[in-house]
Amino acid sequence: MSKDATLVVMAAGMGSRFGGLKQMEPISEDGRVLLDFSAYDAVKAGFTKIVFVIKKAIADDFISIVGKRIEKMVKVEYVYQELDKLPEGFTCPEGREKPWGTSHAILCCRDAVNEPFAVVNADDYYGRGAFEKIYNELVKDTDDYCMAGYRLKNTLTENGYVSRGVCEVENGCLTGVVERTKIMDCKFTEDDGESWTELDPDTLVSMNLWGFKPDIFGYLEEGFINFLKEKINVPKSEYYLPQTVSELIESGKKSVKVIPAEDKWYGVTYKEDKADVVKAIGEFIAAGMYD
Repeated sequence: MSKDATLVVMAAGMGSRFGGLKQMEPISEDGRVLLDFSAYDAVKAGFTKIVFVIKKAIADDFISIVGKRIEKMVKVEYVYQELDKLPEGFTCPEGREKPWGTSHAILCCRDAVNEPFAVVNADDYYGRGAFEKIYNELVKDTDDYCMAGYRLKNTLTENGYVSRGVCEVENGCLTGVVERTKIMDCKFTEDDGESWTELDPDTLVSMNLWGFKPDIFGYLEEGFINFLKEKINVPKSEYYLPQTVSELIESGKKSVKVIPAEDKWYGVTYKEDKADVVKAIGEFIAAGMYD
């Protein structure tokens, strides 16, 4: 009998780069969207529940376009990430528009998740192999966390820069994540293209496929409170998940196992990416991977 594990899907920030809810446009002939295939892969891998983190403003569209369909194959819950969802004693500053970040998104799931869980972005295709590896690691009797490390060469787009967390790994465990915000063709620039630094194509990078145990919520709340004390009045400040993980590693509180994923990433970072995604998913369907 399989052990319970939840998949948390971060969807509250959908549309900022791709444009509105166009990420919910069908990419298969039968009307499914990219998220349908990630959910299918997660269920096949063993996950028993999916929690979607969304905004109330997109809830009706999101649930009607994709949520209702996924509800037919697995237990689903919806959690709302809103600007005023803050710890006691804090009030959202007037005029704040930017979300509080991915760590806040996960913290919003505290009342919905009581079992080991994985975290993914809503607009990325991770591959079934990665979900299987993360699930198998999550259900082990250990307090450690884990993450899927993708080969850089498998995570690029021909349509522009990508931002990737380059993993630093020792003895199979994560020691740090260095954010590179402008990567193209396995090179990164820090001066808008004036100079470039090569990266090994097999470098492991984070695609935000993390595996956590429920004790992460206590760490997230503590870290978020510290973040708010320092940056609540900085309009574009965000508390990111890699930052939380790095702090736990540096303090020695947690170990994070890096699981190499050989799957190819697909996503809709740019509108032009959609054609490549449609082609790839079509090939997967033709090969019998999806019903």
